[in-house]
Amino acid sequence: MNYRKSKYFTTLNKTRIKYSLFKQNSQTTVVFFHGFMSDMIGAKPSAIQKTCKKLKLDFLKFEYSGHGRSSGTFIKGNISKWTNEAKQLIKSKIQKNKNLIFIGSSMGSWIALNLFSFFKKQLKGFIGIASAPEFLERLMWKKFNKKIKKIVISKKIYYLDRGGFVYPITKQLIFDGKKNKVLNNKINLKIPIVLFHGTNDNVVPLNLSKKILKFFKKSKKKLIKIKNGDHSLSRKNDLKKICNELNYMIKNK
Repeated sequence: MNYRKSKYFTTLNKTRIKYSLFKQNSQTTVVFFHGFMSDMIGAKPSAIQKTCKKLKLDFLKFEYSGHGRSSGTFIKGNISKWTNEAKQLIKSKIQKNKNLIFIGSSMGSWIALNLFSFFKKQLKGFIGIASAPEFLERLMWKKFNKKIKKIVISKKIYYLDRGGFVYPITKQLIFDGKKNKVLNNKINLKIPIVLFHGTNDNVVPLNLSKKILKFFKKSKKKLIKIKNGDHSLSRKNDLKKICNELNYMIKNK
């Protein structure tokens, strides 16, 4: 068993991406994709890592540029850039003959879905947690009033105050999001898909998880609604349910 503490992977454009790879000589690697303005240090990746240890699975977690301790500036990042960084890292650290299970949290689900076509031969399952594909267009841009849209266009940045956090939303981030549409995809992979969504999620509506399920035509799929669950789904019981589904996915593959 080999546990690598945090290391750095250098992308083709010289960005340093912080990652942690937990190896147990498994045929399957679970990859965790964190959310918008989040990082790889938190209750969800920690619980999933423990489960991978018990199940003797390899586990990879990392931070996109401008997040956590990776290099780069957050306001220069976007979905295309973060997707490309994730792709380069996974391709570099996980052999082509190994299986992959993607777990995406919020924006992380969008980035994971972006990579389905590239890693389709290796993908054996997907777990989405409060998934937020296309959130920049659907939950931000379309809901911004004329005044906010004008600030985004003219000043190229708007500081969005939501839920006690301030999110710097740039023009380039919004317009890049429009290039990364995934909700009209049709994915023909016969892999298990499990989506979790809290009934009290006031950040991302449940219908986004429902839309994801629609484009998996051949998969075994289910949507698990967590009663009174918020957007983070980080309560002990929430984490237990998520890890139980990973366990079930492995045992029934």
